[in-house]
Amino acid sequence: MKVCIAEKPSVAREIAQVLGANTKHDGYFEGNGYAVTYTFGHLCTLFEPNDYKPHWKSWDLNNLPMLPEKFKTKVVDNEGIQKQFNIVKGLFDKAELVINCGDAGQEGELIQRWVMNQANYTGEVKRLWISSLTTEAIKEGFTKLRPSEDYDHLYYAGFSRAIGDWLLGMNATRLYTVKHGGYKQMLSVGRVQTPTLAMVVNRFKEIEDFKPQPYWELQTLYRETVFSYEEGRFLKMEEGEAVAAMVKEHEFEIVSINKKKGKEYAPKLFDLTGLQVYCNTKFGFSADETLKIVQKLYEQKAVTYPRVDTTFLPNDVYPKVGEILGNLTQYAELCAPLLNKKIKKSSKVFNDKKVTDHHAIIPTGVEINMNPAQKQVYDSIVRRFIAVFYEDCEVSNTTVIGKVTTINFKTTGREILKKGWRIVFETPDSKGKKESGVLPSFVKGEKGPHEPSFMEKQTKPPKQFTEATLLRAMETAGKQVDDDEMRELMKENGIGRPSTRANIIETLFRRKYIKRNKKQVLPTPTGIQLIDTIQNELLKSAELTGMWEKQLKDIEKGEFSAGTFINNMKRMVDQLVYEVRSETKRANISHSTTVQKSENKKTTKKKKGIEDVSCPKCKEGKLLKGSSAYGCSGYKNGCDFLLPFDFHGKTISENQFLRLLTKGCTVNLKGFKPNDGEEVEGLVRFDEQFKLVLEPKVVAAPVNQTPICPKCKKGDIVKGKSAYGCSDFRNGCDFRCSFDEIKVKANGKPLTKALVLEILKGAK
Repeated sequence: MKVCIAEKPSVAREIAQVLGANTKHDGYFEGNGYAVTYTFGHLCTLFEPNDYKPHWKSWDLNNLPMLPEKFKTKVVDNEGIQKQFNIVKGLFDKAELVINCGDAGQEGELIQRWVMNQANYTGEVKRLWISSLTTEAIKEGFTKLRPSEDYDHLYYAGFSRAIGDWLLGMNATRLYTVKHGGYKQMLSVGRVQTPTLAMVVNRFKEIEDFKPQPYWELQTLYRETVFSYEEGRFLKMEEGEAVAAMVKEHEFEIVSINKKKGKEYAPKLFDLTGLQVYCNTKFGFSADETLKIVQKLYEQKAVTYPRVDTTFLPNDVYPKVGEILGNLTQYAELCAPLLNKKIKKSSKVFNDKKVTDHHAIIPTGVEINMNPAQKQVYDSIVRRFIAVFYEDCEVSNTTVIGKVTTINFKTTGREILKKGWRIVFETPDSKGKKESGVLPSFVKGEKGPHEPSFMEKQTKPPKQFTEATLLRAMETAGKQVDDDEMRELMKENGIGRPSTRANIIETLFRRKYIKRNKKQVLPTPTGIQLIDTIQNELLKSAELTGMWEKQLKDIEKGEFSAGTFINNMKRMVDQLVYEVRSETKRANISHSTTVQKSENKKTTKKKKGIEDVSCPKCKEGKLLKGSSAYGCSGYKNGCDFLLPFDFHGKTISENQFLRLLTKGCTVNLKGFKPNDGEEVEGLVRFDEQFKLVLEPKVVAAPVNQTPICPKCKKGDIVKGKSAYGCSDFRNGCDFRCSFDEIKVKANGKPLTKALVLEILKGAK
């Protein structure tokens, strides 16, 4: 019997269907000479410290460093996992051949190798290596099974990574927790998470410490076009003013017009980091959310394997491109122009040297039902794929030089001559928009009046990280790289792997080392304190961590020894323990104390009173409290501003007066009796003379809170467990608007009742 082992039950089911193993048993499928079983991710894990030595269970500085001679694995201590492991082991005992069908990557290889080793399986092993879960891909993969030995270096790299993370994580976390942790505070330190946190903290401090420097810019407006002083900014105001004064006296003359045609290439296909960056920027998805969505699309056969770090395709994918495009029926209008001629093949897309185990993320051509978030991610992948086969976008770049006497000014413009691949990304809104950056038609030697301006500006600090920019920083080990080609070259020295970066960021959120402020990623006081406490630069250095990642990649290629990597990590941990144990100061870091300190700061802040507010009328005096009203301290100079305590028979509180002074009106208040008449509700404002006026509350006409179904126009919209539907569904109305769809259409706005009603009215 041949035993196939996949990483998830859902993947095992797909493989079983292709192989004809249609009989379902507890924990596996059987038939046609095959048994197809599965893991639930990691069935096995590395030993805990106390599994090596019982006294290592205690978190004690005297037990550090913990450096096992040989690293061992065990089955995860979970009843369901242990049951599945025993089923797998039983199948292995009967197997003539085991086919490793784990995810085609380092982690997938490690998961299944640990299971085989733990089950003491010593027979023949073959490897299934596929990039998508379509029936065709699985069938083709089974015709090209390779010996397991071909992937030994991949396994060594995965095992080395796990050991490195254990050595540094277990030792450094205990070391800093015992030495510097406060009450019940565990200080988690890791090979990748700590330099990532350090990048966030360093950026935050750089912005906090930033001192803006003034500079001056000289520009002039000629024929509705802004020209800038060619030599750039002025650092001394006097120098700039002298040039500006000279420019004012003379006419502007066009000296040269240089037009140069150029090409803009389509955006590269997505790797995982690129997709996460794009979806965070465009849709606000976190890196973890994007990973989960694209992983689900892969398991549903819609896209290829997502945990990749290349933006290229191998040459053997080219013959399949036409078939994939032909199957994208929802994009038939965009694909049709490509299918009517020979499909373009570019080295910017197809390059065997840039592809190792997997290629860029592309659609498979299999179309499925998707929720709104999945549609957004899928649409992004598909449009990138279609765009790379379109013609390049042709542009005309224009540089115009003008002068006033001998002083040169420059402006640049850009005009799209042929849209090419840009058509793929056009929306109904963008089609009619006037193109920006097109210059007027200038003639060399023309002269005319102009309007110079001399402006003071200030240098700006770098921006706080977002998840998108943090992912890019992890990819390039903290270096600021905007060029795509350079980024490709630096990927080998990035920190973390594409598949784990999202989890690293989520771990930092979960441990309260970083927090979200809208799109910004900011460090918490605990995170800042931890990085300040760690004196060892190696632990915090993104660049050095990137070098470790490069060594792990070299192990994978067979160019570096796994034993050397592990011994180097052991030496580093030993040195780290010695250094930290020798430190004389104790930081006493605790999340609860840092939170308490910040709360204390908030409570000790003096509350602003009405007598701290400037007079809104004369803008010079301060408000004073009298016997029956607040008045202005500038009354001796003629300011007659007054705020009477009683207005239309109602006493107004100091808080409401403060609101009036800061926001322009009070809230709606009850109890006003204008002209001793009936009681009125309303808000108080100032008139033009800063006298109080009452604005009665406007009572809105009653609104039907239950809108009519926009599809059948008969039933009412009703709320279900996961969607809104029509009350007339029994008569055939299939109107449905899911909660996810409403969130997408809200586009980040708070889901108020009014907004939901507005979205439902526009749904079909």
